[in-house]
Amino acid sequence: MKRILEVQKEIGTLSKNAKNPFFKSAYLDLNSLLTHVTPLLNNQGLVLSQEIDNGDVTSKILDSETGVLLAQSRLALPELKDPQKLGSAITYFRRYTLKSLLAIAEGDDDGNLASQPAPKEKPILEDKGFKFLTEQGTIDQIKIALSDRKLTDIQKKALDIQLKELQDGSK
Repeated sequence: MKRILEVQKEIGTLSKNAKNPFFKSAYLDLNSLLTHVTPLLNNQGLVLSQEIDNGDVTSKILDSETGVLLAQSRLALPELKDPQKLGSAITYFRRYTLKSLLAIAEGDDDGNLASQPAPKEKPILEDKGFKFLTEQGTIDQIKIALSDRKLTDIQKKALDIQLKELQDGSK
């Protein structure tokens, strides 16, 4: 395990370098991950093996001299009939089993977004403030007020009428 620790010390945090246009997210692609990690493992006399075994993708770290299994990470593949989808799943699982196996951190991880608190809900604009805006406010003043407040349904209808009047120049 000491040699795996030495590899982990050298890995550091890796940057996401690829884009997923479908989900509009970034990720660290498998080729870059392997290019970075494989030489570090090999320098410690370790071999990375990634294989499909009984429907699982398994990443293993083996001692290069003895062949002894030192660590492994495994994920079960979903049952897919489409070869392209299956190939994508294999690539995805290879990446994640390897990241899991070596506890690899990615900069800007999506988990950071998930762990952030939900944005605070805007408070409703009080009737007094709403009345002032609709009677004396300009479009810019209304926009500013609504940047940190929300309206009731009744206020929205009244504001629509007010905005039409302001745009028509009838106010």
